[in-house]
Amino acid sequence: MCKPRGPVCNLACSYCYYRSKTDLYPGGSFRMSDAVLEAYVRDYLQSQQAPEVEFAWQGGEPTLMGLDFFRRILKLQRKYRRPGTVVRNVLQTHGLLLDDEWARFFRRNHFLVGVSLDGPAGVHDAFRRDRLGRPTHTGVLEAIRLLQRHRVEFNILCCVHAASAGRPLDVYRFLRDQVGAQFIQFIPVVEADPAAPGGVSDRSVTGEGYGEFLTAVFDEWVRGDVGQVFVQQFDAALAAWMGLPAPLCVHAPTCGLALALEHNGDLYACDHFVDPQHRLGNILEQPLAELVGSAQQIRFGLSKRASLPRQCRECDVLFACSGGCPKDRLHTTADGEAGLNVLCAGYRRFFRHIDAPMRTMAALLRTGRPAADVMQVYRGGWGPRMDAEGR
Repeated sequence: MCKPRGPVCNLACSYCYYRSKTDLYPGGSFRMSDAVLEAYVRDYLQSQQAPEVEFAWQGGEPTLMGLDFFRRILKLQRKYRRPGTVVRNVLQTHGLLLDDEWARFFRRNHFLVGVSLDGPAGVHDAFRRDRLGRPTHTGVLEAIRLLQRHRVEFNILCCVHAASAGRPLDVYRFLRDQVGAQFIQFIPVVEADPAAPGGVSDRSVTGEGYGEFLTAVFDEWVRGDVGQVFVQQFDAALAAWMGLPAPLCVHAPTCGLALALEHNGDLYACDHFVDPQHRLGNILEQPLAELVGSAQQIRFGLSKRASLPRQCRECDVLFACSGGCPKDRLHTTADGEAGLNVLCAGYRRFFRHIDAPMRTMAALLRTGRPAADVMQVYRGGWGPRMDAEGR
C-alpha cells in the first residue's frame, strides 16, 4: 500500500489510526518525489511474476497529490511493465476532492476506487468530519454519484464502530438500496486505549458488537443478495469453507504481505505497524524485493501464527479466523495467556452462525452450481434440520 502523501488528509476522522504518523517525519514535505515514485514503480513491477499486478494508492488522502501525479504513475507503469503484464490501480479516498476530470481519468484508465462511507448520515458523521468539525456525508454521496455517472468501478469501505454496531441493517440497506453499492468491506474499528492496558476506546466496536453486526447483515444477504452484493467478509469466509487461501490478510494464518510505503520511500512491515520498530528500510537505498524478503519481515509474518494462545489453537473456527489481526490481540484468555483478539467473541459468534449456509454454498460450487442457489434454501430462514446441501 503506497501512501504518496503519507498521513496527510484534509479530514480529521476521529478514529483514524494513521494521522499520528506525521510524528515520524517532523518537518517532512509529505509529498512523494519523482525519484521515490519511479523507484517504487520500477522495483514493484520488476519483482512480480504474476500476469496481473495491482498497485494500491492510499493515505492519508492520495488525491491531495493531484491528477498530474497519477498521470506520471501511468507513464512509469507503461515504461517498466513486462510485456503481456496487466497493470491495475486501486485508489482509496474519502471522495471529497473528486470532480469530472478525476472521474474521467479513473474511467479511462480503469481505476478501482474505494470510497470511505460508514452508512447513513448520523452514523457516518459521528466520526468522519473535516478539520473544522463539519459533517462529510453529503459530500461523499455526491462523489459516489459522480463516479456512477462516469461508470467508474467503486467499492465501499465501511468502518464498523460504536455508532454503527447497533444498526447493522440500517447500514447495510442504506449502502445497498440508497447508494447502490455492490461491493462492500466492513472494517472493525479497534483502538487501543493507552490509559487502560488491554482496553479499547469508546469509539471502538466490541467483539460481541462486531459479531452481531456481521451476523445480522449475513442473514439478510443470504436470503436475497448472494451474487448481487459482494461483502468482503462473506467472500473470505466462503474461501475458508472451500479450503482456499484466505483473501483477507486478517484471516490468513501468517501475514507480512500488506506492507506500507511512506512518501519518502520508507517501507514498513504493515499498514498497522508503521513505527520505527517495523521499518524495513528505504527503497532508494535497497531494492524493494530485498526489503520484502528480509529476515525481519519473514519473522514478522510468521509471528502471527507462532504467537497464537492455546485458546485460539484449540478453537473450532481457527480455520476461518486465524486469530484475526495481530494489532487487535490486546486481551488475555481465560487462562491468563496474552494475545487474544479483542474481536474473538464476535468472530466465534459469526463463524459458527454461518457454518451451515457456508457448507451449503461450498457444496453448490463443488457441483458446478452457483452459490446464489443457496437463497432457494435459506430465503425462509434455516434450522438444524438442514444438512450441508440444504436438504
